[in-house]
Amino acid sequence: MAPTLANITSTTEPSKVTEFVIHKGFGVKGLSEAGLRSLPKQYIQPIQERVFNHDQTSSTLAGKSIPIIDMSKWDDPKTGNSICDAAEKWGFFQIVNHGIPIEVIERVEKATHRFFELPAEEKNKFSKENSGSNSVRYGTSFTPLAEKALEWKDYLSLFYVSDLEASQLWPSACRDELLEYMKKTETVIKKLLEVLMKRLNVTKIDKEKESALMGSKRINLNYYPICPNPDLTVGVGRHSDVSTLTILLQDEIGGLYVKVEEEEETNNNNNWVHVPPMKGSLVINIGDALQIMSNGRYKSVEHRVVANGKSDRISVPIFVNPRPSDLIAPFPQVLANGEKALYKQVLYSDYVKHFFRKAHDGKQTVDFAKI
Repeated sequence: MAPTLANITSTTEPSKVTEFVIHKGFGVKGLSEAGLRSLPKQYIQPIQERVFNHDQTSSTLAGKSIPIIDMSKWDDPKTGNSICDAAEKWGFFQIVNHGIPIEVIERVEKATHRFFELPAEEKNKFSKENSGSNSVRYGTSFTPLAEKALEWKDYLSLFYVSDLEASQLWPSACRDELLEYMKKTETVIKKLLEVLMKRLNVTKIDKEKESALMGSKRINLNYYPICPNPDLTVGVGRHSDVSTLTILLQDEIGGLYVKVEEEEETNNNNNWVHVPPMKGSLVINIGDALQIMSNGRYKSVEHRVVANGKSDRISVPIFVNPRPSDLIAPFPQVLANGEKALYKQVLYSDYVKHFFRKAHDGKQTVDFAKI
């Protein structure tokens, strides 16, 4: 008998939970709505991967916190220095007064909730098995077939090719709002990259470099439903992004944590800083691709998301990437003074495939490109 919302419990055998969550398209949202009092065992993370008692964790560590940068004066050298310093030291920062209207952001948040409130059979039309395109993917966790323990998250992932393709393939529940938002972020993305490139002595972004920096984009809608045992699992495990830049919209619930590199190695669960939600702000982080192209000057940093026992949470990242066919390597301008290359040239599509073949594992993906 096929499992239904009414007969799923925490003791349901794993194969039936998998059928319900993945193949039937109910996702972890369906598990949450089934009223479970404890997690199915395939969601229980190993002790070393479980998140600390995050209610006790501050948004500062040793007096340091994720930088918040006012973007109202783009041309002020102080603004540019703040961006580059944050990219070098933190790999993460928040921006405010970025020029994207709050109404656009709010429409994206409403559209995200609207998609995940669709019936399971409607959402499941966009799953890997049912979607008519690799550009559109509804799913759950990260890579379930490769994971020993699943993550408490559902998602819709949309690869942007053109407005025409999006109009034909993206779900109507969220399509228009996401396209509007992506258009509004274009100026922000270009200005951020111009500033970051200037410190690398890349004074002109030609077509080849523009392709390597922002030749493709993917937008994800992430949904983290209420979890019965949030301290036993994770929303997203430890990882760094494979993008050039990631532009993240998070709602007011919060739950994103960034690993702070200390001069002396500390307990892995004590050097994580919460990125506090700020209405209208955007969280920017450096991805592996830009770490490679900057020869390690700009840092992609481990981050993770906690599960929540009180509220549903959403986030909407835009991953700004090279094109799959681009070769990425340290820029010649970075190596012009004789600096030794830390990374070899790699085909970006190979790098991404390597990332998705395995479960989240911190910063290990970047080793694929190390010399």
